[in-house]
Amino acid sequence: MCITLAVAENPKTGRHRPMFRSLLCAPIPRDGLPIPTFRVIHHSGSLVPPSKLILRGSLFLTEAAVALLVPRYLLLTGPPPVRSSYLKMADDSSSLGLERAPPATGIVTEKSPFPILFLIPAATFLLWCLYEELYSPLRKYPGPFFGRWTRLWYMYWNWTGNSQLQLERLHNKYGPIVRITPYIIDVDIPEIIQTVFSTKGNWLKTPWYHGSSALVNNQIVLNLFSQTNPKQHAKERKPIAKFYSPSATAALEPHIDSVIKKLCQDLERRFINVPDDKREFDLGQWILFYTWDVTGAVTFSKPFGYLDKGFDFDGVLHAADKAQDYFVVVGAMPFLDRVFDKNPVYRVGPPGFNTSTGISIQRLQDRYTGADKEYHNPDIPDFLDRFIAAKNDDPENVSDPQIISWLMVNMIAGSDTTAITIRSALYFSLSNPKVWSRLNDEIRSKRFQERGMVPPAYKEVRAIPYVDAVVREALRILPGVSMSMERYVPAGGFTLPNGDYLPGGTIIGVSPYITNRNQSVFGVGADAFRPERWLRDEVGGETEESFQSRLTLMNKADLSFGGGSRSCIGKNLGLFQSYKVLATLITLYDIELSEKADWKVICSWFPRQEGLRVRMRRRS
Repeated sequence: MCITLAVAENPKTGRHRPMFRSLLCAPIPRDGLPIPTFRVIHHSGSLVPPSKLILRGSLFLTEAAVALLVPRYLLLTGPPPVRSSYLKMADDSSSLGLERAPPATGIVTEKSPFPILFLIPAATFLLWCLYEELYSPLRKYPGPFFGRWTRLWYMYWNWTGNSQLQLERLHNKYGPIVRITPYIIDVDIPEIIQTVFSTKGNWLKTPWYHGSSALVNNQIVLNLFSQTNPKQHAKERKPIAKFYSPSATAALEPHIDSVIKKLCQDLERRFINVPDDKREFDLGQWILFYTWDVTGAVTFSKPFGYLDKGFDFDGVLHAADKAQDYFVVVGAMPFLDRVFDKNPVYRVGPPGFNTSTGISIQRLQDRYTGADKEYHNPDIPDFLDRFIAAKNDDPENVSDPQIISWLMVNMIAGSDTTAITIRSALYFSLSNPKVWSRLNDEIRSKRFQERGMVPPAYKEVRAIPYVDAVVREALRILPGVSMSMERYVPAGGFTLPNGDYLPGGTIIGVSPYITNRNQSVFGVGADAFRPERWLRDEVGGETEESFQSRLTLMNKADLSFGGGSRSCIGKNLGLFQSYKVLATLITLYDIELSEKADWKVICSWFPRQEGLRVRMRRRS
């Protein structure tokens, strides 16, 4: 190896100094690497010294205009005796043993400094990537070529909106372990899910999640989702966890019933009791209006009004979609969030949640002043009542800003994921006549309408095995989060089931969309929508013991609501809404999928569905 250095003579001191005050040196000799040879060339091209130097030390940063910044490389700069403990340069050319040489050519000359300013950074980047790849503990894992060198392709992949399909294709091609960026592997190994997503919380979230935080008064405010510190997360979650329990959710049923009735009234007025040519519509859009209005009802005792107006009148739903689009793109390179959305000088982020924040603040003030007494019934508590009670119980740790943070989690996180589940259950069932027929028969056999129980009670609907199977299968096929959920391997490392060791700090990603299709857990045909997989196969002679064993295996691998200490706090509320509205719609209406239905999924953390076009008529 030969490194060339151009030197210039200082007319005042007579010293020969590296041009641009920099010396570019080779790797520290180790593992049999050769000692680099250096040529020193006078800027006139007259002097060339051969020498061999043993370089020692670490990387030094200087004011040099040109610097090769590569790990384990040594940079020596300035006039002697700078870094004299490593290398001493002589004061004159004779002590260097210089001799005549042909005029120097190339980019390192006194008269052409500018090209090197472009070439050296490029070389630096390439050498850095090469070094990182050569010594990466993830080097042996297969994956896309560009993913080995940069996260840029991962960012583009997330931007396309079909990242779940891309990841599925990679696993089909490379197997259960795929390297998707220089520092991240995505795994499809169900056996480790209980470890990675445990209640201990020692597998920490990565900065990917910080993109969903907010900038308030130039301070970054984390919420339950974006908080990566497990102790702080536990502190924020503990005061309100009891408010989301099954029994606490059941107390909110009157709020949910009122919104379901409103949904049915509006569907009949707009799309059922109308001429035949006006009956076709996008039911998926109205399901989203329903879930957002339920969120308003259970949180503030007042729906937001999307069902009443029939469109996104305040732009909140559009802003929520765009915020998710931004979140998954900057998640690939988390530092970009501080450059754009969290920039204190000039914000260049996604559409904000200012409208939602304003609603939360206004509703909190109305509750304090009693301005909401026209629609708020203290005998039917909502989440705002509960959050204020938490503040009264522990005023030192719960403040009004904390209440606003909790309200925002309800508004933003709960509505979209619940709508996803309901849409999937309807679309995949309608697309399979056998499933749709059985689902209708099972629900209508309970005679809810004849018994005057519409909307049906959640407890009764949940007790229908096939309804439960349909909802669970919808969650499996298209989980509310369909992208890779990243975690850091804890200090001390982790050994995979195949014996591979991963050092602490390695990033592991697990995608529910991928693991929910693992055939070793969910059987052959795991890509197909088949609710029967959640039921005992009596026809096939499956024993109860075998079924329970299989069900346990599926439950352990199910990440539809996350897992461990970071599982979705609103799981019970989401299921409550899903079961009740499905049973109500099937009880009251005949529904058929339109020939114009163009089902489309846009994966942006949440998989947004479009094209659930149907025709409905009231059952006699």
